[in-house]
Formats: sequence, structure tokens, C-alpha cells
Amino acid sequence: MSYKPIMLKLSSNPRNIALVESFVEKAVSKYEINPDVYGNILITLTEAVNNAIIHGNSNDESKTVQIQLRKQEGCLAVRVTDEGCGFDPNNLPDPTAPENLMQVGGRGVFLMHQLSDMLLFHNNGSTVEMRFNL
Repeated sequence: MSYKPIMLKLSSNPRNIALVESFVEKAVSKYEINPDVYGNILITLTEAVNNAIIHGNSNDESKTVQIQLRKQEGCLAVRVTDEGCGFDPNNLPDPTAPENLMQVGGRGVFLMHQLSDMLLFHNNGSTVEMRFNL
């Protein structure tokens, strides 16, 4: 069974990342999601939106980031799409490598892998989909 998705569209301003928390709270309430999964959804979605705004859309406020949450049989699928040209998710530096441990950034995709049950990239990397087992 698939439910009607919940959608949010943001302009690419880093201040809009603050809107993600209430969006996730709404989804958790609507879909009656176990609160234990809430933190993982919030962290991964925040990372994905941050990457979409900064890397995908280069902080260009005329470009948008679209978020879609859809409850499916046994899981919650969360998609984040930006208007950038994408990237190669298989060609990212390993943030756990000794030479990268002190770097300021570079852990977002790693965190998304660790905290979601499945991580998929579509549209040449401009859409990321995270799935959480329910």
C-alpha cells in the first residue's frame, strides 16, 4: 500500500534548512512512524537538503530543492531533488580515511549511508532517495 506523499519545496537559502524539522515532525505524526526512526530521518534529510542547497544549487535562491516523503509497504521513502547537474556518488573521498579525518566537510553522504536502510541516487545524482524500514 502506498500513501499520498508529503511534499515541501524550498528556495536554496541555507536558512531554509530550519524548515526540515517541522516537515519531518508532520510526516512522523501523519504516518504514525516510530519515534526511534525520527532522529535518523531528520539527520539524513537535513544533510541531503544542505547538500542540495550548497552543492547542487550553489546557494542560488532562484533554484529550488524539492522534498518528498512517501510511506510505502514497510518503509518510508524520502527524496530530495535539486536543480544542479548532479555528481558521481561513487567518486567521493572516504571521510574515515586518515587524511580526511580532520576535514571540515565531506561526511554528509557517509552519514546518509549509515543512518538510512537504503540510499539511492537518481538523475545523475541530483536526486537522492533514502529509505527507512518501518
